[in-house]
Amino acid sequence: MRTTILIISPEEWTAPGLELFQFAPIIPGGPEWFTKPVLIVLLSSVIAIALCWAAFAKPKIVPRGWQSIGEYTYDFVRDHIARPSLGKDSDRWMGLLLTIFLTVLIWNLMGVVPFIQYPVAASVNFPAVLALSVYGVKIYLGVKHHGVRGYLRGIVHLPGLPGWAYGLYAPLILAEVFITSLFTHFIRLFANMFAGHVIVAFFSSVGFWFLFEQLTPLGAGLGVLGVLMTILMTAFEMFIQFLQAFLFAMLAAMFIASGLRGAH
Repeated sequence: MRTTILIISPEEWTAPGLELFQFAPIIPGGPEWFTKPVLIVLLSSVIAIALCWAAFAKPKIVPRGWQSIGEYTYDFVRDHIARPSLGKDSDRWMGLLLTIFLTVLIWNLMGVVPFIQYPVAASVNFPAVLALSVYGVKIYLGVKHHGVRGYLRGIVHLPGLPGWAYGLYAPLILAEVFITSLFTHFIRLFANMFAGHVIVAFFSSVGFWFLFEQLTPLGAGLGVLGVLMTILMTAFEMFIQFLQAFLFAMLAAMFIASGLRGAH
């Protein structure tokens, strides 16, 4: 449960705002880039590696414990993320797609971990770096397998479209493939985590203020409502966190497939 609040005076409650996303360096006088989100990203990487090591380092014929969880996760990513877009090429890209799914999921779940309580994807730079990495892979595959002209021709070609219409259609589809798709890939994840973090912080601050800081007979009901809404919104946020990790990895699979096939 988040308890981040902004207090202006002893008798005034103010809703949390952008200060939720402003972090000072962890080490005073140290590197300005080494902030709480960066530390969470490093911790998330360690967690993802540890989970995969525990699940797959010494596999047994009959999976148990972490191996069972790991195999279930692998099957989920393969069957619901990789195969619908990549088909027979799924196994070649499972390492990348599993890494992307686990990374984003752990980033998101950090928002509900006590004493951490910050979903890393709510800082736009982190999902943007992942999306740029997938974008680079997509362009590389498209050029490698089809050449520059072939890749561009595959993107803009639309069977049955009159020649004169390509003057309108080609710029739009090229902008979608090379510009819009990149931003929609990470903006969706960022916006959902940003909004969810603010909403949960809002209700938790209401509960904390009216139950602990300024407890009154009239305010107690509002404080209880804030606590109940915090619990409800945290549960809903966990669902959104999983869903956004799934969608981000699914789009990554679709973009990789578009590069392999040379089509939009």
